[in-house]
Amino acid sequence: MNLLTIEHLTKSYTERLLFDDTSFSINEGDKIGLIGINGTGKSTLLRIVSGLEVPDEGSVVKGRNLDIRFLSQNPEFQEGDTILQSIVRANEGHDHVWDMESQAKMMLTRLGILDFDSRVETLSGGQRKRVALVSVLLSTTDLLVLDEPTNHLDSSMADWLEDYLRRFKGALLMVTHDRYFLDSVTNRIVELDKGKLYNYQANYEGYLKLKAERLDMEQATERKRQSLLRVELEWMQRGARARSTKQKAHIERFENLRDQKGPELDQAVELDSIASRLGRTTVELEDLCKAYGDKVLLKDFTYIFLKNDRIGIIGPNGSGKSTLMKIIAGWLEPDSGSVTIGQTVKMGYFSQESEDMDNSRKVIDYIRDTAEYVKTNDGSISASQMLERFLFPSSVQYTTIEKLSGGEKRRLYLLKILMEAPNVLILDEPTNDLDIQTLTILEEYLDSFPGIVITVSHDRYFLDRVVRRIFAFEGEGKVTQYEGGFTDYQAAFRVRYPEGLPGQNQPSTQKTDSGEKKIKEKPKLERKIKFTYKEQKEWETIEDDIGELEEALENLEVQIGKAASDYSRLNDLMKEKSEKEQLLEEKMERWMYLNERFEEIKNQ
Repeated sequence: MNLLTIEHLTKSYTERLLFDDTSFSINEGDKIGLIGINGTGKSTLLRIVSGLEVPDEGSVVKGRNLDIRFLSQNPEFQEGDTILQSIVRANEGHDHVWDMESQAKMMLTRLGILDFDSRVETLSGGQRKRVALVSVLLSTTDLLVLDEPTNHLDSSMADWLEDYLRRFKGALLMVTHDRYFLDSVTNRIVELDKGKLYNYQANYEGYLKLKAERLDMEQATERKRQSLLRVELEWMQRGARARSTKQKAHIERFENLRDQKGPELDQAVELDSIASRLGRTTVELEDLCKAYGDKVLLKDFTYIFLKNDRIGIIGPNGSGKSTLMKIIAGWLEPDSGSVTIGQTVKMGYFSQESEDMDNSRKVIDYIRDTAEYVKTNDGSISASQMLERFLFPSSVQYTTIEKLSGGEKRRLYLLKILMEAPNVLILDEPTNDLDIQTLTILEEYLDSFPGIVITVSHDRYFLDRVVRRIFAFEGEGKVTQYEGGFTDYQAAFRVRYPEGLPGQNQPSTQKTDSGEKKIKEKPKLERKIKFTYKEQKEWETIEDDIGELEEALENLEVQIGKAASDYSRLNDLMKEKSEKEQLLEEKMERWMYLNERFEEIKNQ
């Protein structure tokens, strides 16, 4: 059954056309992930669906008595309310108000909020978002509209929310940049691209395949149009005598072909690796300790960062992750211990709080404050060109920062950090508020970044994609190292702590068949075995690599036979053959390992 339909949607914000005569609908059972570049209107669409904004043109038709609950990026509360009072107030009139407080307490506990009587005005931004999330989840609603629900959630909280939303009986429309979350929860992806909404009946992985097919089809159509246009153009240019007898329909066909717009290619965030030289001494941490009152965050932590280290830092909210980052960056002093910074180290710190931007300044002036030009592999690039590559076209560069969306401001701040050419890059929650396209290019940028990357992130996909070592905060100042990305960490953690860390296996609620709710221990979420990002890429190409090595060895055998009397040449060929054989043996061993993993995944 259809719940909501929007037709001929047109909406502008200042000089930007967000929606260009496009349509959208939501049906019962839909679990929709809305994706698109920051600043294109995703949050605006959520507000239109929720009835908080109206389109400039077009119609919004809702089902009778349709109940919608909206989670905004920056929720508002009535000052003076406690956490529990604010939740009960927001759900007045709903069916199960009688047990609202008990259900709220269980959910709040699961999301790391234990003082239920705290005043809402004393909460941090992340705590406010989690309180608002509990409030909308507890409502008996037909349609949940969630704007960035995974921001400020650690990995265990995101796991819990995934499970909750998979079981949610109503419809769901959400904006999130967490790709594992989209894969797990959604059954439909809607992409906002250049004012149009494109529908894909699939989760995120399926969307990637379907979008590639759509783009291929558009390009094929464009090639056919250009071919026909060339034929028609030749026909039109055959001379005055022939032109005087041309059919009117033929001329109209040429003009229609000529005036059609071809598909617009997606703009890509492109940024060559920019970094300063890193010397022998990098960053050395020795016996770091840090506590606030009785809460111990770090205890005797020691680590020497290696060149090209890729470190991911994880742990519950408030465990000390950002504190460690700030100590490394020199923003905080440890209670004891030392931080040694090499003379050639140049840090770039992308903090959660960004920085205080002067909203009255123009976008280009903000970047020019860092550098008018930067040197890349392509030569000297101007600030304006860098902005273009980072999805700020010339039409935006001379507008003021206040006209940017929150995500665009984060992207602008990230560009400024990268343009400073750091060789130690500290990223504190870089995936919050950055769109998927920007994240993808940031990940590719980090692949070739010739320095150290240290990141705090709850985005499991980002960690799998970028890091090679995990620092896990495990309570009472203990930081444990795990090799690999997030999926590798999860597997190793379950072996080390089969019952979970003490005090962190919190109870969750689940409806029984009769509709009553009961308390149960949170089940051990056995995430399916799957390739890491790097293993997947390797699996896709390893057979071709082996084939190429085998072919190269065959060619070497032929060359060796022809060079029997040329001892110098023969020696070089035999050395190359030995190296190729060693590499082939390593590839074959790796193929056997990946094949075993593939069989496990296929048979689970």
